[in-house]
Amino acid sequence: MNNLYDVVIIGGGPAGLTAAIYLARAKYRVIVVEKERFGGQITITHEVVNYPGVGRTSGAELTETMRKQAESFGAEFMLANVERISMEGEIKSVYTDRGELKCFGVLLATGAHPRMVGFKGEEEFRGRGVAYCATCDGEFFTGREVFVVGGGFAAAEEAVFLTKYASHVTILIRGGDFTCAESVADAARKHEKITVLTCTEVLDVDGDDSLKVIRYKNKHSGVITEHRAADGGNIGVFVFAGYSPETDLIKNIAELDHGGYVITDRSMKTNVDGLYAAGDVCVKPLRQVVTAVGDGALAATELEKYASSQQKKTGLIPKRPVVEAPKPQSAAESKSESGLFDQAMLAQLNTVFSRMTSSLVLKLYLDNSAVSAELKGYMQELAALTDKLSVEIAEGGEDIPCVKVFRADGSFSGLAFHGVPGGHEFTSFVLGLYNAAGPGQPLDADVLAQIKAIDRNIDVKVLVSLSCTMCPELVTAAQKIAAENDKVTAEVYDLNHFPELRGKYNVMSVPCLVVGDGEKVSFGKKNIRQLLELLK
Repeated sequence: MNNLYDVVIIGGGPAGLTAAIYLARAKYRVIVVEKERFGGQITITHEVVNYPGVGRTSGAELTETMRKQAESFGAEFMLANVERISMEGEIKSVYTDRGELKCFGVLLATGAHPRMVGFKGEEEFRGRGVAYCATCDGEFFTGREVFVVGGGFAAAEEAVFLTKYASHVTILIRGGDFTCAESVADAARKHEKITVLTCTEVLDVDGDDSLKVIRYKNKHSGVITEHRAADGGNIGVFVFAGYSPETDLIKNIAELDHGGYVITDRSMKTNVDGLYAAGDVCVKPLRQVVTAVGDGALAATELEKYASSQQKKTGLIPKRPVVEAPKPQSAAESKSESGLFDQAMLAQLNTVFSRMTSSLVLKLYLDNSAVSAELKGYMQELAALTDKLSVEIAEGGEDIPCVKVFRADGSFSGLAFHGVPGGHEFTSFVLGLYNAAGPGQPLDADVLAQIKAIDRNIDVKVLVSLSCTMCPELVTAAQKIAAENDKVTAEVYDLNHFPELRGKYNVMSVPCLVVGDGEKVSFGKKNIRQLLELLK
């Protein structure tokens, strides 16, 4: 049974990565399945200063070190969306959009996503003034007034971050004070561009094509304030009011509390044999990297015992990959002379390329800009890694620079990227190539039937920021649909290089989905089922 693991870890944040380190080091076969980017929510934190033993780092650097450490011990990694799990029997099943994984134990480390507050206009103006990620959307409010809703760690830290862009930031706290550490709160309180209003709740927001008005009320005095920008322009409202746990996978399987968080014992075990949970998805008083790491270590040591007992009971021993000592690079592995692709990326790329069943042509539409030169170098270096890809320079084209993916027979695959697909969109672009070349990511039969049933031409644009962790899921979904149905095109735009699209579609948050020439405009991440529903 080649796809049998001791443990499948769902979620590649600090909790999941730590568990992978412990389990792999103890010689168990473990795979980490992550749907977006390994590292989790902490990757958008620019500065981490309270992780013991590490003076100062970024969230992305800290978790990438964890991932490499786990990989060095033999942990395996898969970028895929887990669609459901089955905890029946001695051998459990984890069903992903890239196939089924068998295992003895499952660790849920899926974390949490930002929670909506529920004030009037919040949903209506989401993406048009209401946002939930300062890193992703802060730039859209350069020179504008911004309001931050919340009084916790994220609200205080992100408010300070937003001062890089906003002309002024006002923090609205429902309670009497911040609920985070004083050092973090003081940084916000003492900032010259920040005003803090306590005992204040948002009543509603309003506007036309963009958010123009916010109304809030002081709970003690009852005074209601209506704020509009002095120049009549737009304002921004960033909501940092806690998180909702990502527990949909186990809602009808394990016990959850009233807030949807997983209930575990002191060993991180749920009420279901073989199912453990760790990190922000659990009931706990403190959600920080250090507590997630502790949860992951504890869950892993318990799963070691569980996997060992299951090996004895079933007589099955999952076959671990051979972890080889570093060796001289092969010719293919040494192609990335510029350092564009590190060894971890090269390993993943070589795996994808080896599975592609047909060749693709990357047609480049360029001008004399530095961005075009960067795209050309990027694609040429990527193509040099495999005989499955070739590069052609095309003439003409709109929204340059752009790379369009063509099949070997000359037909357009429907996939295009305008800009340079780096950052969070690198993996999305590679998955797009895999889907266009085949066999691609497997789909449930009903999903594939829905895609094939599309009988009209649909042009889809996905407007993204390379720093956004929420964009890749929508990008991958759109590209997969386009790869399976020639009537659909999926073109991705890095808004940093195409600012005119911000004004055309009034974009103040990413990802932004545009169908046709704006007949439908939608904001926020979406999986393939949600996207299909929207395209109906």
